[in-house]
Amino acid sequence: MLLQSTLRFNYIWKSMTLDYRLGRVSLFLLACFLTSACLVFWRLPTVRRFHPPSPKPARPKNASIISAQDMGITQEEWDRLRKACDWPGPDGEITRLDQSTSPVHTTFSVEGLNDTYKVGDTIRVTITARDHNNTVKSYGGDFFRAKLLNLTLKAGVYGEVVDHSNGTYTVDFLLPWEGQAQVDVFLIISSEGVHVLNKYFESKPHIRYHGYFEGPGADGVKIVEKVECNVKWGSAHAHWSKANCCCEYKDVQTGSVWQCERPRNLSCDYWVYHEHGEHQFPATPFERQLFSRKLTNVGIAAEKHIITVLPNASGIGEPERCRPGLTTPVPAGFYFQDVWKSFVCNTRRFNSQQRTSCLSNKILHFLGDSTTRQYFEFLERNVPGLKRMNLYTHHKNGPLMAVELKNNIIMHWRTHGFPLRFPKMPASDLHYISTEMDYITGGRETVVVFTFSAHMTLHPLTLYIHRVAKIREAVLRLLKRSPETTVIIKSGNTGLTAMEYGNEWYTRQLNTVMREMFSDIDNVIYMDVWQMTSCHYTHVNIHPGNVIISNEIDMILSFVCPS
Repeated sequence: MLLQSTLRFNYIWKSMTLDYRLGRVSLFLLACFLTSACLVFWRLPTVRRFHPPSPKPARPKNASIISAQDMGITQEEWDRLRKACDWPGPDGEITRLDQSTSPVHTTFSVEGLNDTYKVGDTIRVTITARDHNNTVKSYGGDFFRAKLLNLTLKAGVYGEVVDHSNGTYTVDFLLPWEGQAQVDVFLIISSEGVHVLNKYFESKPHIRYHGYFEGPGADGVKIVEKVECNVKWGSAHAHWSKANCCCEYKDVQTGSVWQCERPRNLSCDYWVYHEHGEHQFPATPFERQLFSRKLTNVGIAAEKHIITVLPNASGIGEPERCRPGLTTPVPAGFYFQDVWKSFVCNTRRFNSQQRTSCLSNKILHFLGDSTTRQYFEFLERNVPGLKRMNLYTHHKNGPLMAVELKNNIIMHWRTHGFPLRFPKMPASDLHYISTEMDYITGGRETVVVFTFSAHMTLHPLTLYIHRVAKIREAVLRLLKRSPETTVIIKSGNTGLTAMEYGNEWYTRQLNTVMREMFSDIDNVIYMDVWQMTSCHYTHVNIHPGNVIISNEIDMILSFVCPS
């Protein structure tokens, strides 16, 4: 190789003396040769392959500057979440209200209605969406709620709406009880309304919060200053980007940052109270019309077909024992005589004595929002001897604690951290769920139930993913140090219908994210109450009635005490 290099050098040198014009080219070739030779001898032991740069995913319109790394997840997981949350809709902006879906002109019908059916059969319902001109829609994206009911039997079952992206939708209903039933369909939000919600997904938060600073003034008189506060996340804090604008409070464990406008006369150390503030949905006047009471949460009129269901000798098979790692089918169960018959697992009915026996020597931690506080309040009322301790906190804001000394039952409830739409309360009482979990020892006697969605419906989806990623890390740490801990994730409820507080469609998206992000952790229980709160015959409410809460508690206890 060295001999070849020497001969090649002599040849180049001779060429340089022949022609001046070729000389400049030869000098260039000589430099390239010498450089290559040096590199060959210098780098011979470590040959590197060339790897072309990975293509960057196309950024959708109105995309956030937040990356998968910022959210604490991988790019592959972010792609999977976006695919799971993908929702069809109009190809472009809708400029006329009459182009939107009309609940008056939209219809549904039962396909091939028979005179009778048997328990375990299914029926198919077709929904045809039309605009205000009575024209069938050419695209999908409408958000419907569908259920099968029998008010006399206090029975109901959920139906999953399948979007065919052409203005038609189908719902397959299982017929799980003997007797009669009829279909009930509601248009929750039109596809045009969903399009608007998607448009503002990653914009600034749709709500303001207040912070109260209290401290001594120059003359010793107490000063109280009320300022605006909000989460610091991506472009959501752009209007506070000026220098030295804010007091920032960073949670070391999660990296989450809460910020408040800097008070005039007090330092940031005097922040004492947190309070919800005003809503600020950033829609245009035209877009707001899409969320009027006449167009959202409206029942779809149809001919009331009575479906007659006869008994079936084979019936419906019994589900398996309640345990972690079970998936949620559709339907997940049904109500009959106000009792939830689960298809997920064999849920038990617990009376007061059985609840006490199940919870004996247990420590319960309910974390989240007011829907888990309903669990605390139900057990407080229905477990004999369980008494609330006076922690000198607000009875709704918490934190709360109750004990039953005879059977050694301890129960806690604490709301999740910022952002939170609660009345004025000490900021120090707001702990992030992930941070709180790190202070739970865990073990066979420990039950942790948490939920996290209702207060996030006015904030970016990427922020929610970041918080869930931190909760997932904390759950894994808890189960690593205490594998026998019972961890139950409660999904969000239906019934969040007022646009100024969020909406049911967005809650469904958040449920999808939570379910996907915990799908590969087998020893966690995902309790999907979406169907339980959707198909009951009573009016849907973000705070379900006592009969629904009772059935949810029975499901929780069935996982804690399966036999």
